[in-house]
Amino acid sequence: MLNKIRPYMMPIAMMTGIVFYPFFSRFAFVTPYLIFSMLLLTYLNLSFRNIRFTRMHLWLIFIQITGSILIYLILVPFQPVVVQGAMICVLAPTATSAPVITRMLKGNVESLTAYSLLCNITVALIAPVFFSLVEKDNQSAFFESFLIIMRQVFFLLLVPFIAAILLRKVFRNTFSKAKLFSNISFYLWSFALIIVTSKIVSFILVQDSQNYLTEVLLAVCSLFICILQFLTGRKIGRRYKDTIAGGQGLGQKNTVLAIWMAQTYLNPVSSLGPGMYVLWQNIVNSFQVWRKRKNLD
Repeated sequence: MLNKIRPYMMPIAMMTGIVFYPFFSRFAFVTPYLIFSMLLLTYLNLSFRNIRFTRMHLWLIFIQITGSILIYLILVPFQPVVVQGAMICVLAPTATSAPVITRMLKGNVESLTAYSLLCNITVALIAPVFFSLVEKDNQSAFFESFLIIMRQVFFLLLVPFIAAILLRKVFRNTFSKAKLFSNISFYLWSFALIIVTSKIVSFILVQDSQNYLTEVLLAVCSLFICILQFLTGRKIGRRYKDTIAGGQGLGQKNTVLAIWMAQTYLNPVSSLGPGMYVLWQNIVNSFQVWRKRKNLD
């Protein structure tokens, strides 16, 4: 019975989060711990010797940084709020949970982990400078946003990475037993998806903006950017025989961080862009996992 439900688990999780958002949004505080646990279980299966930076990673980070800058510079005179939301959807670093989805899709987790580290650190350095130029009156942008981003990178990426190494090298008995539970990361992600979806629905509904055209444009724009980034990442990844890692690296974003950046340094309404992006990217990921599991099952 459980095997029959697994291919549809992620769409079910999203619908549960949408319908019961008042209840599940209360548990948003556990999301970082779920991601931490999922990453630890995922890293236990890594081959650390295979974690290396490649030309694909350089192309992905180049597209991410230059793309966000070009979108802002070219389109800001026309729809500043929409452009800010679009820019954040491109600039936002790779989601800390991306290695988990990559593993579900049987992709190269080592490659995605390397890009996730590179991307998060690069954005931590580039984004504060960019915000300082966009909002010239905000002089605290650099240090505040740098510390926030680096704190997330350290706790949600580096700590489980270091813990996995210690388990492998020092606590080998615990390491062997922990690997037996690696498959539960899928169910942890499904529960996290319920919470994230409910939180985003709640976030969208409490927005007090009455400019519905702007909201619709942000939703459409974030959908277009989401699809474009997944397709572009997969196309670049295919050239280096790393299709899944390329698509997830460029397409799956840390939207919680993106929302915070938009609300803190840009027009708060622009945060609806990454707010909608989290729904689009989870629909894409749900479809990808569904196809993979249907083929396997």
